[in-house]
Amino acid sequence: MRILVTGHNGYIGCVLVPHLLSLGHDVHGFDTNYYSASVFSGELPEVPSVTKDIRNAELSDVQGFDAVIHLAALSNDPLGDYQPELTHQINTLATLRLAKLAKAAGVHRFLFASSCSNYGRAGDDFVCEDSQAAPTTPYARSKVTVEAELAHLANEDFVPVFLRASTAYGSSPMLRFDLVINNLTAWAFTTGRIYLKSTGEAWRPVVHVADIARAYSAVLDAPTRDVSCRAFNIGATSENYRIIDLAKLIAEVVPNSEVQFAPGAEADARSYRVNCDRILSELEGFHPTWTAQQGIEQLHQLYRGVGLQLKEFEGERFSRIAHIKMLQSQGRLCDSLHWQIPCEDRYCT
Repeated sequence: MRILVTGHNGYIGCVLVPHLLSLGHDVHGFDTNYYSASVFSGELPEVPSVTKDIRNAELSDVQGFDAVIHLAALSNDPLGDYQPELTHQINTLATLRLAKLAKAAGVHRFLFASSCSNYGRAGDDFVCEDSQAAPTTPYARSKVTVEAELAHLANEDFVPVFLRASTAYGSSPMLRFDLVINNLTAWAFTTGRIYLKSTGEAWRPVVHVADIARAYSAVLDAPTRDVSCRAFNIGATSENYRIIDLAKLIAEVVPNSEVQFAPGAEADARSYRVNCDRILSELEGFHPTWTAQQGIEQLHQLYRGVGLQLKEFEGERFSRIAHIKMLQSQGRLCDSLHWQIPCEDRYCT
């Protein structure tokens, strides 16, 4: 297929693109490149691409593609909470506009990066794709809204699919440190403390970023009747953990580390255990291969290899919200998060 991946230089994108290339697809990228100076290790994928804000997408940007994989978004809760109206503009309105452009251009399949955060306050009971959504943040609400609106665009020629990823972890050139396993393993390695800012009782499903990539390719390969206008939880049902249990796993892997709680740590209202059986039973080609423990071991080796320090992953280079605020303070991004001074990094050409 000829595939356009928006957000191709992001945490998931720069793992997904090489995977798609290895399968013989013709892959193109579309990214605003806010984080081009935040490459953690390795190289970003080199594919034909355009540096552009998703809000400024045009019909010509999506013409000639068989599929669009839409990853681009303000991608975590702190960033989503920073300016909720911008989250609405970018994650909701721009996504729906892009989908309509794709439909008009004759794109057949539109894979939307949704999230298991849609389930929000589900508690201890397992939820599945048909469960009631209970989003608690602007980021999660944007995902729920887009899924509902994309469903209205579906027909025989335009096939939207909703991929609700569990909380991601694992190595990527564009590593994110706001994700629970990545973050706690980094704290353990750099300080000896596995630092919990909540009581740790909340449930989370987790999935390796490489398994997320495999899920996308499985959806691309699936017959239209099996995926059209359907949601799929990405992960394995066995890979649901309380945060405190993930912390204890990390303590077993990272030498001389122990679990500590931040002063005044409170319960996290977001708690959800997710059943991922649908994608495993209904789509051929998706077989997750990673467990949380294996991912922790991979990250520990990675952090040792680069000599990671606390000030790096908590600082302006790798913290999403801190990086955006830095670009604004430098006058490079305006209040609406449009570039005022174009990025000069080599990935922003």
